[in-house]
Amino acid sequence: MSDKLSRRGFLEQSLITAAAGIAGMASSGSAYAAHNEIFEKQSKSANEKIHIAVIGLNGRGGSHLDAYLNRDDVEVVALCDVDLSVVERASERVKKKGRTVPAGYQDIRKLLELKGLDAVSIATPNHWHSLAAIWALQSGKDVYVEKPVSHNVHEGRVLVDTARKYNRICQAGTQSRSAKACQDATEYIHSGHIGKVLLSRGLCYKPRNTIGKISSPTPVPDGVDYDLWLGPAPQKPINRQRFHYDWHWFWDYGNGDLGNQGIHQMDIARWALNKNHLPSSVFSLGGRFGYVDDGETPNTELSFFDYGDSHLVFEVRGLKTSDLKGAKVGNIVYGTEGYVVITDNYGKAAAFDNQDRQVQTFEGGGDHFGNFLSALRSRKRGDLNGEIEKGHLSSALCHLGNISYRLGSKHSFADDPKSLDKDQKETFARFKSHLNDNEVDLKTTQYALGPVLKIDAKRERFKDSAEANQMITREYRAGFVVPDKA
Repeated sequence: MSDKLSRRGFLEQSLITAAAGIAGMASSGSAYAAHNEIFEKQSKSANEKIHIAVIGLNGRGGSHLDAYLNRDDVEVVALCDVDLSVVERASERVKKKGRTVPAGYQDIRKLLELKGLDAVSIATPNHWHSLAAIWALQSGKDVYVEKPVSHNVHEGRVLVDTARKYNRICQAGTQSRSAKACQDATEYIHSGHIGKVLLSRGLCYKPRNTIGKISSPTPVPDGVDYDLWLGPAPQKPINRQRFHYDWHWFWDYGNGDLGNQGIHQMDIARWALNKNHLPSSVFSLGGRFGYVDDGETPNTELSFFDYGDSHLVFEVRGLKTSDLKGAKVGNIVYGTEGYVVITDNYGKAAAFDNQDRQVQTFEGGGDHFGNFLSALRSRKRGDLNGEIEKGHLSSALCHLGNISYRLGSKHSFADDPKSLDKDQKETFARFKSHLNDNEVDLKTTQYALGPVLKIDAKRERFKDSAEANQMITREYRAGFVVPDKA
């Protein structure tokens, strides 16, 4: 056994043993079994603490952990990450809070065998979201899963169906659903105060710097089980400088900013339209402008969705930009008698008439984790603000937009896309002005223009493109396969 593997085994053993309060165990398996025995002996009652595990502890996972550590009605009993150094840091975080240090795991499959575990909270990279959640649901756990809830359309639908089959509580991590400002603003829109809604616009104006270029693959960081990290994704070397986070900008693992930050605003945009199904068509355009690096996903992207009686437009800008009607990472919903602007922090929104006079304000945040825990106790799916099907539909919109973009062909900025409606033309004109403001030479630069893809909303498939339908799902590695159905 190599020194690196020996260290990983030792770390995993140490974390589990420390959490179980058992010394001198010869293997992580024996410590794991003892930890199981502790939970088996505990009685359960309606008022007892919820036992939860956090899976994926970098970045957003830290927010999950803090949310549960700050509650008296929850006990974090296990931590899991393929990077054992991350598990170590999270364990120290728990210790500093004066709470019992949880069991530490590197492999989610071992964690899900833990008896007495009520729920899991998932904050892994995107390509693991659905599979981790599906496995957890199959093992009888309730699930909070980060956005986007899927890496592709197919696995999101299987995730919904699995939650239904096993009758489990499953919350999507679209926390704006629990923000009072967003709830009140959407209710104001649905009640007809801005007239008939014609257009819902989502904005992800969030600067993203270059991730740089490498000349050869980078090594697997010490303490990382790379096979587990890849999970459902294809076996490939690490082609980026920064192992953590920059996976967002590679198609095998992430979904670009449309599916990273943008999923929040996409969810609000669809929520405002009150559409609980996919649109009839989509097309996207964009590119990675302003620098040359290893990133694959666009840093500037427009996606247009047709719902027949209304439209949804989404704008991604990763270069420096000004706001639109006061919003940068937010939403603008246009009706026949006015519009509503939801700003960056989900806690504020305002309504305006057609003369741009402010007529109503909305304020207030919310506790999305608290909402999840309340639903765990009530056992009522309807109590969830971000029930998994809502998360699936909004995540699917991001995937549909990216599919059109990825199937696009290169075009000169001298030739505007044909057959654009009024709102699309205005959006494309601002798109070009934004790039020009960032000194992108539009005379020598090309953009990718995706096809208009017709959608069978009921079947959640494309009507006339076999190539696009291949991208509804993916090839999965053996041992990490999202099933064809629940």
